[in-house]
Amino acid sequence: MTMIELTNLTKFYDTGELKVTGLDDISFKCDEGEMVSIMGHSGSGKSTYHLDGVDVASLNDDQLAKIRNAKLGFVFQSYNLLPKISALQNVALPLIYSGENHRQQRSMAALESVGIAVRAKHLPTEMSGGEKQRVAIARALINNPKVILADEPTGNLDTATSRSIMSLFTELHKKGITIVIVTHEEDIASYTQRTIYVRDGKIIEEKKR
Repeated sequence: MTMIELTNLTKFYDTGELKVTGLDDISFKCDEGEMVSIMGHSGSGKSTYHLDGVDVASLNDDQLAKIRNAKLGFVFQSYNLLPKISALQNVALPLIYSGENHRQQRSMAALESVGIAVRAKHLPTEMSGGEKQRVAIARALINNPKVILADEPTGNLDTATSRSIMSLFTELHKKGITIVIVTHEEDIASYTQRTIYVRDGKIIEEKKR
């Protein structure tokens, strides 16, 4: 089953003096349960975009927010954790937005699933980069998403910690979660089943492993 389908994806960046093409008529599919990496300059936009069989171009803002919260988990290079609340509270944020109950129990279970429950009461400022990224991954998992989108998830980490994080993504993939990772590092891409190489806004190569 196709989980993500992009058709004729184009993105322009207009600086006022110069118009730069970020993505130029890109099309590709990602199957359910696949682990894919994308290498090249990052950017986003859409002409036609399907997620889990739904044409998101047809959705309004409220519907888009709902489908993102229910089906997608996001992991970022800079972690995007709120610095003044605990790891447990950071993980619970998507549940608050969606009005879910049993937030503490579910958030602790998510932290346990990524091996960081012992740091549940700590603030992000009291954690290492690898610990913060594990908290971010737990937050991404809290609503049991079908897809995790990770943008340079190891970009701020040392080699050993990067391998640990990628091993965690590999374990999540084995559980059936579809994972898409944007990276500039070939060794990180090597953890995935397929790599899509993008240059000058176009897909220039696909490599399967």
